Amino acid sequence: MRTTLFTRLSLLAGASLLAATASSFAADTAPVLDSKSCDPPKYPKAALINEETGTVVMGFLIGPDGKVTDSKVEKSSGSKSLDRAALSALSLCKFKPGTKDGKVDAVWAKLDFVWKLE
Repeated sequence: MRTTLFTRLSLLAGASLLAATASSFAADTAPVLDSKSCDPPKYPKAALINEETGTVVMGFLIGPDGKVTDSKVEKSSGSKSLDRAALSALSLCKFKPGTKDGKVDAVWAKLDFVWKLE
């Protein structure tokens, strides 16, 4: 009887800890880009002439109001002009703000932009 009670209490404590951990992760959400709020980046003329392509990975700090407050290139496309064009254009976009601990807060968002010639 004593072993059974201890086992039940251990399982119950483990389940409570798991539920608390899961709920703390669920309270954090990433910002979401509102693609209708801004124009897509325009291909820089020099990059077009040189047939430059690539993927730029960017980070944007999104404030509680959904506006970009900081931005950075995390991984270059290999072309500074493509990187600058993507960062400049997408910094003008609005986002649905992210949350920390269930409250709207400034949160970093990661975006990839692929430059390709068609």
